[in-house]
Amino acid sequence: MGRKKRVIALEARLKKCRNVLTLGVHPNFYDYTPEEADMIRQAEKIYYPTLFYADLFDSMGKKTFPSYHTYKCAQDKIKQTALFHLLQIPHPRTRVFHGKRQKERILDYFEFPFVGKIPRGSARGRGVFLIRNRAELDSYCALPEPAYIQEFLESYRDVRAVVIGERVVHAYWRVAPAGDFRCNVSVGATICLDPVPREILDLALFTARACGWDDVGIDICEHNGDYYVLEANVKYGKEGFRTSGIDYYQLMEELISNGEI
Repeated sequence: MGRKKRVIALEARLKKCRNVLTLGVHPNFYDYTPEEADMIRQAEKIYYPTLFYADLFDSMGKKTFPSYHTYKCAQDKIKQTALFHLLQIPHPRTRVFHGKRQKERILDYFEFPFVGKIPRGSARGRGVFLIRNRAELDSYCALPEPAYIQEFLESYRDVRAVVIGERVVHAYWRVAPAGDFRCNVSVGATICLDPVPREILDLALFTARACGWDDVGIDICEHNGDYYVLEANVKYGKEGFRTSGIDYYQLMEELISNGEI
């Protein structure tokens, strides 16, 4: 392990790390003590600053981890899809429909079944629907959000590849529960530690680098011999680390001490 150093974090994600001093998140900056405010100003890098402060730190030229770019697409499937298309990253055929008139044209572009998602603020498999008929489509379209419609790539499992810094630190299969198409552990999917193909690991790392993301869980599925990036999750769970016997906090301590993040 490299030289020990202590760094400053705002969010509590690294609170259990011995080489991290977590100050908490205060939307009113003057709620920090004068000593804490000085530490924030003088720190070379701030860890887990939240989107609010990542934006401000980027404006003043201060480095953050995760990067400012990582935060920009957090929990925003519409932005992620647009970025995947711009970068020609393989992604299921997806289209966004705004307002009632556009939603009425969904069946001009998609045939049942297809997937509808709540495009912003949803995670852990919530807000993801398999739409099989007109009644289910009407129910989904009644939601106030834009309709985020994606082709249904039938698959019973996908891969969660976690990229931290410049490498994939962990990757594992997530197997959907019986009777469900979602592969989220939070809805009952199981973790499988079968080997993950190198092509999937390479695609995950390429995606993270191309998008400017340095702390992200990337979900990838295989369909008819091809691999597709489904989405990226900044606030990924740690279940895969625990199942594999990886101490997430020790890993992060080492990455910080080694200067990798």
